[in-house]
Amino acid sequence: MKVLVVGSGGREHALVWKIAQSKSVEKIFCAPGNGGISSLARCIDISAEDIPALVAFAKKEKIDLTVVGPEAPLSCGIVDKFFESKLKIFGPTKQAAQLESSKIFAKQLMAKYKIPTAGFEVFSDLRKANTYIERIEQPCVVKADGLAAGKGVVVAQSVEEAKAVAAAMLEAKAFGAAGNKIIIEECLRGQEASIIVLVDSQTIIPLASSQDHKRVFDADSGPNTGGMGAYSPAPIIDEDLFSQIRSTIIEPTVRGLRQEGVIYRGVLYAGVMITDTGPKVLEFNVRLGDPETQAILPRLESDFLEVMLDAAENRLAKTLKTGGLKWDSRACVCVVCASRGYPGEYEKGKEISGLNELREMKNVMAFHSGTKKQGEKYFTSGGRVLGITGLGPTIKEAIDVTYSAVAKVGFEGMHYRTDIAKKALQIFK
Repeated sequence: MKVLVVGSGGREHALVWKIAQSKSVEKIFCAPGNGGISSLARCIDISAEDIPALVAFAKKEKIDLTVVGPEAPLSCGIVDKFFESKLKIFGPTKQAAQLESSKIFAKQLMAKYKIPTAGFEVFSDLRKANTYIERIEQPCVVKADGLAAGKGVVVAQSVEEAKAVAAAMLEAKAFGAAGNKIIIEECLRGQEASIIVLVDSQTIIPLASSQDHKRVFDADSGPNTGGMGAYSPAPIIDEDLFSQIRSTIIEPTVRGLRQEGVIYRGVLYAGVMITDTGPKVLEFNVRLGDPETQAILPRLESDFLEVMLDAAENRLAKTLKTGGLKWDSRACVCVVCASRGYPGEYEKGKEISGLNELREMKNVMAFHSGTKKQGEKYFTSGGRVLGITGLGPTIKEAIDVTYSAVAKVGFEGMHYRTDIAKKALQIFK
């Protein structure tokens, strides 16, 4: 099979790395890819959002399956355009992708089909938003309606902060058109978990549980980012709790979309808060998480390319009949090494050292996110630069392996959290 992976981040590197292990793969392309991906796939200089060019390339190269990593091309309708050209692609249609591209669409769907989530109101008028903020309990959560690279959600600790955030989104256009409408909702308390499943029109197959770390600094402080690290499995999600999440969140969402005339096919990701009154949805994503993918795929023993092809061809039931997905029992931890200043302004072009040493370590992978290769050297080219990932028999051992690998890598201004996966140790106590 010839495979095209769309995207340029750590998630896409992990996807290419996993696809390369398939017995069915003949050649892998990645558009646009990055420095690390170039060692496994032929990187194509086409933007992930240049859909006409991607369609033309897939036709020219006779691509057997295209796998879409990021949310932006999905929200722009890449799947619909590939369908029109009779090209196989793994991912949801533009209509289905509204679950992520419009938080208002997602919240209204949840309200209609009684899917547990935080109470909320929608605003496009700042004066009305401020009036609402003044009468609700603080802290509250202010969200831009559209896509904002994981940064359009702010947990405001006071009335003043909530008003300032609402003004930044609605009037100052901090997130452009994504903030033309905002959601203000109650702040849920508890432990977060990432529940990611594969879906075709009828069948749901779960991936291993994981937990993301959104805030830029230790102890979940500082602004939200695209994700500073993740681990799998998440011990808070036991069999009973997953069964509850599946029956109250995942299945009603897929069923509700179907009743709205939307057939969902691809990855469905529910960011869930485990509250005292049960699991509630924080957000939906319509693609694999980043960096959750970097912590989940190293544990997957099944051929992921074949499973994605089954989903794209509406025959995931075949995977269930053969016993479902097979998983490595070991734990996996991914620590993101970011550029100084991220998620704000950051510098590029810093030389990265230590990558050769990582290649000699067992049970360690370095998934590139924002890197560029020049000759035999690698340089930073993004906010999130590397996802250093390690496997171990226990969470504690996976943490130790991963941080020993992080210590070998360096670039000017490198920042990373030192407490990734520590929550899991607290749960085990």
